[in-house]
Amino acid sequence: MDRGLELDENVKAAIRKGLRVVGDVHGDLQAFRHAIATDRFIIQLGDLVDYGPDSAGVLRAMMQIIDQKRGLFLIGNHDRKLGRALMGRKLRPDPPLEETLAQLHQPENEDVLHGVLPYLDAAPAWVVLGRTVFVHGAFDVRMLMEAPPAALGRVTFLLSRALFGETTSRVQKDGYPERCLNWVNHIPTGYTIYCGHDQRSTNGCPLTIPGRAGGKAIFTDTGAGKGGHLAWLDLPPTFMEELG
Repeated sequence: MDRGLELDENVKAAIRKGLRVVGDVHGDLQAFRHAIATDRFIIQLGDLVDYGPDSAGVLRAMMQIIDQKRGLFLIGNHDRKLGRALMGRKLRPDPPLEETLAQLHQPENEDVLHGVLPYLDAAPAWVVLGRTVFVHGAFDVRMLMEAPPAALGRVTFLLSRALFGETTSRVQKDGYPERCLNWVNHIPTGYTIYCGHDQRSTNGCPLTIPGRAGGKAIFTDTGAGKGGHLAWLDLPPTFMEELG
């Protein structure tokens, strides 16, 4: 089973070398260059942009990876906001986004400014490979049965879950909805969910949380671009054997 990933022979050959799962980058180009220095197939879990010093450079590097069929990125909530802004949609004031747009409008980043929108539009909201699921915000079991919707289109329930995680009815002091992890307990037995979005780790390493139904979630956001660092995990090729 695969959702949001075209498994042509080149991609299958790359995946057979193993996968590298990269957490939220948030404009940290220096760290991202280290993360992508691999012959493994790269799945970046979203939020390439905002906060860090070089969102334009990160986007350029990711576009090159996609063109070379060496990897992909999932749409994150910050990536979607950028895409919507580039489409001319009116958004509420957002300083990190405004800084990213300012970077893109620098003359040296004209290639990214005029070329990135199709990549944002094509980014999947989740990818299912066997019993492994990759998503930016949070998982819902219906992701195992439905293809991802258009990244920059109307926000459906599943797209909202993929982008923003699971929320409560409460609002935090920063004005954003409070997020919870009840979804982890609904991960089916034997499934592993790799996600970003929430910086849950307290020791700088990706955090694994088991669920009551027998699955588990691995949170990879360790604060890149926000004073932390970029995390990535190398998955061995053996877990891909069922794809043939």
